Amino acid sequence: MSDIFACEFAGREISIKTNYMAGQADGACLVRYGDTVVLVTVVSTKTGREGLDFLPLTVDYQELTYAAGKIPGGFFKREGRPNEREILTSRMIDRSIRPLIPKGYFFETQIIASLFSVDADNDPAVAAMIGTSAALCISDVPFKGPVVGVRLGKVDGRLIVNPSQDELEKSEMDLFISGRKGTLQADGTYTVDLVMVEGEAKEVGEEEIVEAIGFALEAMRPVIELQENVRAAVGKPKRPVTEVEIAPDLIQAIEDLAVQGIQSAYRTARKQERQAMLREVRDRVLEKVTSENLGSLFAANQVLDGLERRVMREMIIKEGRRIDGRTEKEIRPITAEVGILPRAHGSALFNRGETQALVTLTLGTAGDEQRLDFVLGEEMRSFMLHYNFPPYCVGEAKPLRSPGRREIGHGNLARRALLPILPDKEKFPYTIRLVSDILSSNGSSSMATVCGGTLALMDGGVPIRDQVAGIAMGLLKEGDRVVVLSDILGDEDHAGDMDFKVCGTEKGVTAMQMDIKIDGITSDILRQALAQAREGRLFILEKLKSTLPEPRKDISAYAPRITTVKVKPEKIRDVIGAGGKNIRQIISETGVTIDVEDDGTVTIASNDAKAAARAVEMVKWLTEDAEVGRIYRGTVKKVVDFGAIVEILPGTEGLVHISQLDRNRVRKVTDIVREGDEILVKVLEIDKQGKIRLSRKEALGENVP
Repeated sequence: MSDIFACEFAGREISIKTNYMAGQADGACLVRYGDTVVLVTVVSTKTGREGLDFLPLTVDYQELTYAAGKIPGGFFKREGRPNEREILTSRMIDRSIRPLIPKGYFFETQIIASLFSVDADNDPAVAAMIGTSAALCISDVPFKGPVVGVRLGKVDGRLIVNPSQDELEKSEMDLFISGRKGTLQADGTYTVDLVMVEGEAKEVGEEEIVEAIGFALEAMRPVIELQENVRAAVGKPKRPVTEVEIAPDLIQAIEDLAVQGIQSAYRTARKQERQAMLREVRDRVLEKVTSENLGSLFAANQVLDGLERRVMREMIIKEGRRIDGRTEKEIRPITAEVGILPRAHGSALFNRGETQALVTLTLGTAGDEQRLDFVLGEEMRSFMLHYNFPPYCVGEAKPLRSPGRREIGHGNLARRALLPILPDKEKFPYTIRLVSDILSSNGSSSMATVCGGTLALMDGGVPIRDQVAGIAMGLLKEGDRVVVLSDILGDEDHAGDMDFKVCGTEKGVTAMQMDIKIDGITSDILRQALAQAREGRLFILEKLKSTLPEPRKDISAYAPRITTVKVKPEKIRDVIGAGGKNIRQIISETGVTIDVEDDGTVTIASNDAKAAARAVEMVKWLTEDAEVGRIYRGTVKKVVDFGAIVEILPGTEGLVHISQLDRNRVRKVTDIVREGDEILVKVLEIDKQGKIRLSRKEALGENVP
């Protein structure tokens, strides 16, 4: 018999139903929020793989098109590879729950969130996050939840939890925030701790961000309590997490053998040299452990991992010295070049420390827009940003694969950061594609993509409103001691307690992403991190401005020149012609690319200015209305006793009376014109019914092209 639990969440009811579907999963919950329905299942293997020292967790969020009453496109007419939204939602859920499954739990675990029904007012990502947490809570998988996810918007100065699609379109920010039940207070209440943040904003101030996150965390309380009730009613006993027992003698032996070498490695600034030294220390210690039978290799590796993390943290917290000798707020050396690729429409090479990004710009026409088919509808995207992370950028030799979830996530973050500064399509009617190839990586490669992307846009002559820079912040927290690090290295990210990426202009934040590995991140710590990120961001923006102060005045000579012509929507059929005849003729005669939109915007693109001008004239000729007093080159369509019917524009005909055919008296119409002849005529009159009176006599001696 099924059990159903419900509460009010952001003014609407949310329900969790258990013992209803997927009975053979370790945990399964059906979440309904309005007409949005998501089934989330959790399955964890009962036997672990030998030698495994990490959690093999996979999270898959899938949108089934029948959820919106649609049939999938394509030949096969069924769901295929995950789209971008599915991948990004899967990543958000993964990043929210992974830190809450205890270390030492090494059983393969799979979470599948399936969207069964969807409406435009209730975000399926919110339902999927809550369903994931609830399914984990009632399963036997150890989990330090519950977790709640909310989407936060701000419209007309008012914060809105879980806004509708219409509200999001008007919102100053779009943040997805997840939080969990925190520590119990003396008065019996509990805190709600931040776990993950991702989103974009329209140059919003740092204090507004802090306020928004606090508002979202408070809104989570009813659903935290709802999940607690679900767990208490139907939750299974949790599996014990077997911690590897490590003998004190082994810990001491490894410390004696490794500490000095690890300390020396962490005083080496260059990544490859540092990693080589750490490998040498690890190999030497493991060989000693094996030869003298001091303990298992698994236990020795666990001790070495913890020792490396401890040595680095102590060096920063106690000595105030980072790996490369920088202070807490210091940014690595920055250099940048633009225009390094002659045929790209724009290019920039951005270096920050050992992280290097090559970002290239390509400009296209409306026909190059990306078409994205989501469950709630189709999206045409005129700005794309693609992020590539080849293996050589970290000194590895691996097969090249198609972009993975990490590449898609980093590209999405950088795209959202740059989106608010792009010009309106009416002002700059190009499709824009940026590609970031990470050539060398030692932390903050996504933020290097943002900086390089800004420079590439300016180098390509895109009239952006402002410049955007990005910086990755880190955190070390030991008791009451808190150290916020600016522009973190990869090792600092690995050993730290937070990875906080912040992008923005001088005015405010445009995008952010935060992952937290510990409890107790207070609003004061968040405020400090944002303030320090702003300080670093302004420093980087000055570096960008010194490289290229403003966008170039013109686009590349190799980019298509785009001209737009506005025609009346009812004239679109005249541009296209029967079966596309007219538009094919224009393309054939001029070689241009033409796109026609439903609102009557005709976009003409060509690298040849004369060809583009000729195409514009042809479009205008096809769509213009006749004007009294103007002379046209027309074609005689029909000859009658009293005159000739002449087509002066496509679909526009008028009568040349026999008296208007020539200056002398005309006895017979065919003495002057025959069907198919091209003649010059002047418009004498257009009456109220739209009938046009023409004159060949008045046009004699005149000339038109």
